[in-house]
Amino acid sequence: MNSKYAPVIAKVLGIKTDQVIQTTNLLSEGCTVPFIARYRKEATGTLDEVAIAEIRNLLNQMTELDKRRNAILSSLTERELLTPELEGILNSAMTMSQLEDIYLPYRPKKRTRASIAREKGLSPLAEKIFLQKGSDPEEEAKAYLEPDKGIMTVAEALSGASDIIAEQISETREARSKMRLLFATRGQVSSKSVKGKEEDGAKYRDYFDYSEPARNCPSHRILAMLRGEKEGYLNLSFLPREEEAIPRLEYLFIHGTGRDSAFVLNALKDSYKRLLAPSMGNELKSALKHLADKKAIEVFANNVREILMAPALGKKRILALDPGFRTGCKVVCLGTEGQLLHNDTIYPHPPQFQTEKAAQILRNLLKDFQIEAIAIGNGTAGRETRSFIDSLELPEGIIIAMVNESGASVYSASKVAREEFPDEDVTVRGSVSIGRRLVDPLAELVKVDPKAIGVGQYQHDVDQKLLKQSLGDVVVECVNRVGVDINTASKELLSYISGLGPQLAQNIINFRETNGTFKSRMALKTVPRLGPKAFQQAAGFLRIRGGENPLDASSVHPENYSIVKRIADDTGYSVIELAGKQDLKESLDLEKYMTPEVGLPTLNDILEELAKPGRDPRKDFDLFTYSEEVRKIEDLKAGMVLPGVVSNVTAFGAFIDIGVHQDGLVHISELSSSFVKDPHLIVKPSQKVTVRVLDVDIERKRISLSMKDIKQGKKDLL
Repeated sequence: MNSKYAPVIAKVLGIKTDQVIQTTNLLSEGCTVPFIARYRKEATGTLDEVAIAEIRNLLNQMTELDKRRNAILSSLTERELLTPELEGILNSAMTMSQLEDIYLPYRPKKRTRASIAREKGLSPLAEKIFLQKGSDPEEEAKAYLEPDKGIMTVAEALSGASDIIAEQISETREARSKMRLLFATRGQVSSKSVKGKEEDGAKYRDYFDYSEPARNCPSHRILAMLRGEKEGYLNLSFLPREEEAIPRLEYLFIHGTGRDSAFVLNALKDSYKRLLAPSMGNELKSALKHLADKKAIEVFANNVREILMAPALGKKRILALDPGFRTGCKVVCLGTEGQLLHNDTIYPHPPQFQTEKAAQILRNLLKDFQIEAIAIGNGTAGRETRSFIDSLELPEGIIIAMVNESGASVYSASKVAREEFPDEDVTVRGSVSIGRRLVDPLAELVKVDPKAIGVGQYQHDVDQKLLKQSLGDVVVECVNRVGVDINTASKELLSYISGLGPQLAQNIINFRETNGTFKSRMALKTVPRLGPKAFQQAAGFLRIRGGENPLDASSVHPENYSIVKRIADDTGYSVIELAGKQDLKESLDLEKYMTPEVGLPTLNDILEELAKPGRDPRKDFDLFTYSEEVRKIEDLKAGMVLPGVVSNVTAFGAFIDIGVHQDGLVHISELSSSFVKDPHLIVKPSQKVTVRVLDVDIERKRISLSMKDIKQGKKDLL
């Protein structure tokens, strides 16, 4: 890494320069974000995954800056325009906008009004007037009348000179810098309806005549207006008041009171309206879009993280139902490893209404497959199916849970699903996904594109490359935080493990199928193409339960097994006897075990893992039940207090599933009696909450809810 960037990145993130340098060195060595965060805390100063990913992203931006700088230097050299002074200025630029401002006067461009005027030989006239030494522009222009060049009149000569001055002003770095600051601090986002399209674009009516300071405009509003513009219903502008811009430019370029200064002032105003304002407006628009994208992606990533880290029921024999009315309810029975044992279809609802037959089929399946839990999709007919199940006399102890089925249909039609169940149709595959989500949401949801989980905000409008990277980081973070059983994990789950990827994941599956289960982590080294670096990055996140070494079932990395052995020898316990020892930390002098590579952060992690070996960082599973008072939106009345589940969190509030097939909105102002800056500080996806109904608009299918002045229970996640 270019050493000059480390302090810049450190300042942006509010961390030490050495932390940036050490993290960058590890990344350049091929270390992954999860590995660095978990097993190299001493080097990074205990930076978490988010900070490490930010360093990586900023480093990539700096790399792109250097690529662009080198391209500019090469272009200037080829055209013999590069001077030592210009090279120094270009090398000092620390942002892309600074770099482009420096290059702008030298950049090859299409013919402009100014370039045409220069071709006619009007540059000397423009230069003399621009100096503002008291000359008379009209008198000076008489010397430049050349019919052969198309300059027939004084007015034509002066027009060309004005064009040259206007372009020169617009390309001056100081002018652009001052205008960029003005637009950023005083720019207004203004929106007007496109004439004649008001009726078709009624959903954007809030923005038909709207304006607010750009720096105050929230991300979701920016994205909404940009979508309206893209769809052709809104016209947007991103400008400050002209009377604020012109004086700032006058200060830079007007040096007198004579006729030449008056001429330059007119050229300056033309420069602002025709060149600077559109350019700076587009820059501001792009900057606001970028910031809005980042915020929306951050919201989406936070939501996905909560969904993926939702509690797992654990290995159970599952009966899963994908509810439906006309097509019936698809039923599947799954074994403790999620394998499909049986599938059927029942019709407990209209129009078929085969209630008794459906009940008998379910009773038989519960008995034949020794079912321990029932998973019901929360989509169409979900509540009705739950009521039907509740009406049956079920064996005692069977767990019944509603499962969020967002993305199940995407999975069912995917290549992954076809490979898993080549002989089953999409309805069976979708039902299997619902059942497996109850057992382990993370293991099942990694098979679905995160964009299909349904917890985004304007996800189709944001930078798709940035979105993919951010969501990918979240999936990797969650999978590695929980860890994976190497002997049961799917290829999709294994592929997210640090240091692996799809090919090595498939190699592990092939090795497992050929040689049987892994007995130790060291056996990984015999997997084809899994070299020392991949082993180093992956081993700590792979679990082997009941293997030769008890530490293989923990998050203790093999490189630290010798430390655990020393602790065992010093305490008189065997390694296996150390498991579950809660008081080890109090009885040990940790400094005794420190090495140049291993410090207190890693030693504390080791002791925490020994105290609860193989612990799952996810919360304990807890059931949730909707209110029996309401089943459809027509049942809702203002003032009702109901249980609900947070289905999505956005920058403007939270959507709550209260069991009526239409989520209600708790606006950010209704989340708490106190001021709420960020809804994520109050609620998270899958969280159970209690809400009050404020208003119901049945025609528009809108439900307004509030959490104000309602005592909330435990903030457990489903």
